[in-house]
Amino acid sequence: MFGYREHARAIVVWLARFALVSALGGFLGAVLLTHTQETAFAKMVPFLILFATVLFMAQNVFRRFGSKTAATRSHGIKTIWGAMAFQFAVAVYGGFFGAGIGILMLASLGFLGMTNIHEMNALKTVLGSLINAVATVWFIRAGLIDWTKAGIMTAGAVTGYYLAARYAQRIPQRRVRQLISMIGFGISGVMFYKQFVK
Repeated sequence: MFGYREHARAIVVWLARFALVSALGGFLGAVLLTHTQETAFAKMVPFLILFATVLFMAQNVFRRFGSKTAATRSHGIKTIWGAMAFQFAVAVYGGFFGAGIGILMLASLGFLGMTNIHEMNALKTVLGSLINAVATVWFIRAGLIDWTKAGIMTAGAVTGYYLAARYAQRIPQRRVRQLISMIGFGISGVMFYKQFVK
């Protein structure tokens, strides 16, 4: 989040709309995880990530053929409520499993009319952090944390996120979109392999 601090002012309105539903969804997803088997849901994950990646890539195509401009759609009441409902679903998924929530959120934000990939990444990072924080509190309470592994992963994640946030803003937006698409396809490919081949 610190790496994207320059875009904080631009995302305040959307953050106000999505923060509560993200926190509630993340909490519900975490609770569901502690009461359900993950196997069946895990098999859906590769398809979800692949679908979200395709949606992310196709945003401009859909805008071009749409009857309204992206700016008009972004202020429609039904569109905003629909986006909030989608964000809640993403947050539930994030609290439950987590893989690919960034791609899902970027696809949703693109359809809302956001076009600046750095602002989209900033909002996605804040909301994703909120979802993970709420879920983490629940997992700590449930005694599910392996602190040694969590510490190593946290150090790597924080370093990686900061460096990515810092250097991604020096890359042209088109290139960032291409990298996101490649990462999305890569993650879905790995997940397909783990679920159906390995």
